[in-house]
Amino acid sequence: MSEPVSLARPRALKEGDRVAVLCVSSPVEPEALNAGLDALRFAGLDPVAYPSARDPGTMRRYLAGDDAMRAGDLRSALTEPGIAGILFARGGSGAQRTLEAMDWDGLTPQGPEAGIPPKVLAGYSDVTAVLEAVAVRLGWASVFGPNIAIKEGASHYSFGSLLRTLMRPEQATLLEYPRAVTVVPGLARGVTTGGTLSLLASSLGTGTSRPARGGILLLEDVNEEDYRIDRMLTQLRRSGYLDGVAGIVAGTFTGCGPPEAIQDILAERLGDLRVPMIAWANVGHGGLFQAFPYGIAAELDAGAATLRLLDAPLS
Repeated sequence: MSEPVSLARPRALKEGDRVAVLCVSSPVEPEALNAGLDALRFAGLDPVAYPSARDPGTMRRYLAGDDAMRAGDLRSALTEPGIAGILFARGGSGAQRTLEAMDWDGLTPQGPEAGIPPKVLAGYSDVTAVLEAVAVRLGWASVFGPNIAIKEGASHYSFGSLLRTLMRPEQATLLEYPRAVTVVPGLARGVTTGGTLSLLASSLGTGTSRPARGGILLLEDVNEEDYRIDRMLTQLRRSGYLDGVAGIVAGTFTGCGPPEAIQDILAERLGDLRVPMIAWANVGHGGLFQAFPYGIAAELDAGAATLRLLDAPLS
């Protein structure tokens, strides 16, 4: 079997870098946004809030601006030479509409044809669809990590994990999940992929869905009934999305019912794939969120509940 190969890795962020902060989904609360912007400034970055990050929901209450605004902000941030990275203010709903409106013309991968150089994108939840799209369209690695809007609770841990990955990636090559449960033991090598389950399911059949073949697949979600998780996993199975998956990291399923019931569904729907698998890794919604590099060659040790990256997440 051939060794897994990482997608094109953007460079790490450094002190003084300008980073775009925008929304591709729902509006963000101003106080939470400002707290996140302040945290980025304290880390030495220069955040630039794009119009979508400031829109209160002028089109619909669940959308940050209209589709053209969100897609325009994303394209502008991708193409602006002075922007080193793109950080998403929050998730919610709307990323699929943003992708429908997105103009990818001229955004070719870096190479002999002189496309735009890779930039790191970081976010999660609804942003899953954008991370998939950037991997498919541009061939870039990214980071499935906390959004910029800061709320209480474990934000200090989650934000710290994000900043370490973005600014000191050489220190973020061994991800340990001490509270995880081994569902299927074993070692697996592949390229990290996946994200929030409901977004992976809603991307199926589109030109930006990225199947899990050869991948270490992350799955997590929030506030979904047990039968909906069952149905979405079944949809992934029936679509062929899971064919050839190398290993599975099931993260948090906050607000989805009793953990033992969710674990039983995960084991029953995924266990027969007979690939190394852990559950309850601290990745995703709720609690201590450890950033998960996306598109990076890695080795999953399900027995030890660790993920070792074979490349640093950023160059």
